[in-house]
Amino acid sequence: MKQSKPYVVGLTGGIACGKSTVAKVLREKGFTVLDADAISRSVTAKGGEALESIRKAFGDTVFDGSELNRRKLGEIVFREEAQRRKLEEIIHPLVIGKMQRLTQEAQTAIVFWDVPLLYETGMDKDCDEVWCVYVSQSEQIRRVMKRDQLTRAQALDRINSQMPAAEKKEKAAHLINTSGNYRATRRRIYGLLRELQRRTSLV
Repeated sequence: MKQSKPYVVGLTGGIACGKSTVAKVLREKGFTVLDADAISRSVTAKGGEALESIRKAFGDTVFDGSELNRRKLGEIVFREEAQRRKLEEIIHPLVIGKMQRLTQEAQTAIVFWDVPLLYETGMDKDCDEVWCVYVSQSEQIRRVMKRDQLTRAQALDRINSQMPAAEKKEKAAHLINTSGNYRATRRRIYGLLRELQRRTSLV
């Protein structure tokens, strides 16, 4: 018999720390992984629920016709904390509501929430435990610059817009260092899943 509420594991970490790799391994093992970034993109895509409020808050300059210009908006919100907070107040309630609904509809006993801003949004309170993915800051900067074609200063703006990695690591129940190769990361995930099975009998 399916339990009434799935066991929720929060998966968090800084930008470009390897959460996508961890999520990929979990999906391959058959787990439901809800991606907060993907849901955020869906509510800000053409026709998305957040667009009207974003236009009211930031004006037409962050739009190309009816579509959101993410780069222009990013330049504003990553430069000014007040502007970032304004955007988060629009998007976060929509994302949280959708993730809660999808969790209840999940067909697996354990659901992973892939949420970069898990602690910043308070979504950790809806999780039964949290896993934090991390790398050194120098590696994080390198990855962000390469992935998003940014300068070092721009990469640091994005990294510094989030809770410090050390604070996330301290709050989390379990840590995953993705500095090594894919095989080492996968071994660590499998080990955590075995521990989770022993503690919950759900895996």
